[in-house]
Amino acid sequence: MIIVHRPARTPEGETFLERVMLARDEAIPADAVWIDMLEPTRAEEKLVDAHFGVSVPTREDTDYLEPSELIYAENGARYMTMRLLHNVAQDAQLANVCFILARSALITVRHNEPRAFVLFAHRAGRPGGARPTPEDIMAGLVETIIDRVAEVLQNVGEEINALSRTVFEPKPDPGKRNAEFQDIVQTLGHHGDLLGKCRESLLSIERVMLYLSVAYRSARVSKEMRDQVRSNQRDLQSLEEHATFLGAKIQFLLDATLGLVNIEQNNIIKLFSVMAVVFMPPTLIASIYGMNFRVMPELEWSFGYPLAIFSMLFAAVAPYLFFRWKKWL
Repeated sequence: MIIVHRPARTPEGETFLERVMLARDEAIPADAVWIDMLEPTRAEEKLVDAHFGVSVPTREDTDYLEPSELIYAENGARYMTMRLLHNVAQDAQLANVCFILARSALITVRHNEPRAFVLFAHRAGRPGGARPTPEDIMAGLVETIIDRVAEVLQNVGEEINALSRTVFEPKPDPGKRNAEFQDIVQTLGHHGDLLGKCRESLLSIERVMLYLSVAYRSARVSKEMRDQVRSNQRDLQSLEEHATFLGAKIQFLLDATLGLVNIEQNNIIKLFSVMAVVFMPPTLIASIYGMNFRVMPELEWSFGYPLAIFSMLFAAVAPYLFFRWKKWL
């Protein structure tokens, strides 16, 4: 599928990008400034190749790129591949998206639907939403991608804060507490995985921004555009610091949760140990008087049985009271 964006004007004279979905075998408009290719067929790839004189990478090309092939220039066009988040609400994944900055248009090749593309397309379709040049569209799209990652990080931070309150909130029922700890560990693992993907995406975007900052200086792009690239770089650095902070907080909560689990387990083991100590002396007394020796004077005593029962009760109660006095229970 090929989605073409071309400049248009409102009656008041404000520019915006008109979104047109090309029909099969339809030619690309000459004034198209953004060609968004979503799961393109081989015929659509050839159509764009012939119109712009570029080589559109196939899905196999983008999925199995070597690190040296993520960013390169060819035939006057700049090829840049970013790893972007998609399907964040369910099972977040990273997808390779290729950006081809040609002389007259920006070409994006993707096989998934990162939400940033939808958000930017809506924004660009409003009056004054985006200027109709490939560089401006690239800058606006990257800015929207960065904003989307920032939104994901903010949501992760809010959920981590909620988990933090849950971890350190005292609960009266230990049984429910243990089940809750298991859910917390699983949730922290999910957030840690999402955070790692966010950082990987940010690093790929930052690499593209570094490349563009150098390329724009040599290409004599306007100062405003170079400032926009530097602004995006600063945003990326701040988001990377935020992601690092959240990663440290996740690790802290994970250590705290596992520590509380260990405390709960130690309490259970301590209880069993105390019970063993409490019942060991009575068991010893009962074992002694259960031996079948012929000469045992206590067996002839009339008060031998009550004495044995009292001795066993005393031997059980005394350790228990001692533990309570020491505040070990």
